[in-house]
Amino acid sequence: MNNELSGVIVIDKPAKITSAKVVAIIKKLFGARKVGHAGTLDPEATGILLCCVNKATKLARFFLTGSKKYEAVLHLGVETDTQDAAGKIISTSQDAAGKIISTSNELDFTEKTIQAVFREFEGAIEQVPPAFSALKHKGTPLYKLARKGKAVRKPSRPVFISYNKIRKINMPFISFEVCCSSGTYIRTLCSDIGKKLGCGGHLKKLRRIESSGFTINEAVTLSELEQLVSTGSINDRIISMSDALHDMPEYIVDKILTKKIKHGILLTTKDFKPGNTDDLKNFIKIVDRNNNLTAVLKINKDSNRYNYCCVFN
Repeated sequence: MNNELSGVIVIDKPAKITSAKVVAIIKKLFGARKVGHAGTLDPEATGILLCCVNKATKLARFFLTGSKKYEAVLHLGVETDTQDAAGKIISTSQDAAGKIISTSNELDFTEKTIQAVFREFEGAIEQVPPAFSALKHKGTPLYKLARKGKAVRKPSRPVFISYNKIRKINMPFISFEVCCSSGTYIRTLCSDIGKKLGCGGHLKKLRRIESSGFTINEAVTLSELEQLVSTGSINDRIISMSDALHDMPEYIVDKILTKKIKHGILLTTKDFKPGNTDDLKNFIKIVDRNNNLTAVLKINKDSNRYNYCCVFN
């Protein structure tokens, strides 16, 4: 395959494989120089993993902050040290039959109670990152420290949850869909909901179904990807760099602007035709008439100048 192929591929990651391993597989299949992903999924999680190929790796930063949607299963009555099913059980409120028990007289698991608690975790909330995470402390990932018995508790940070929709209650399991900001830990959400209910809980299953506007319907499995590569049909599933930035306003470049961008000349609002700059706020993508991405710019509102974020030949 041409190692200059650049674009974004939406992968449906299987369970029991790391995001880094998926990247390595794609790099080998494509014969690509560079491949990166925009947002890690835990090994046991499945669903959307955005992978950027070759020149498109420069665009990963624009997908990292987008909102995410997940399908998740909360297991009530059992807490683990990792807040998910991969961890060690540290407490339980279940009997041998799996029924939740508690000495608390306030414990009431009616559907109305559960719905009310889920609603408490909507909107702007504070969340403490899990000790078993890829966040770093003095350059070392937290999960490595936690495995050595040196767990580090990071301060809480703000996240935003647009909604929590309960799909099914089959005690002790609650299936739900959540739409949230980047940086939200669904296993921490499950743990916090369990604590609020008074019995504890952990994330049993997680599937990412949307990421930065890309949906699971656009995704391909690794086996499908291998077949597409072997049959020479992969171009049909690679999203061009310009199309991948679907929410970013665009400006079609002319010869004069092309020359300025090529030589890195400072750009101001005067370089864009009158009437075409109303939507050119924050980031804008510059494309040619064939929809090839030429550059991504960011406006400096104080000076009406545009800074170069990335430029493509």
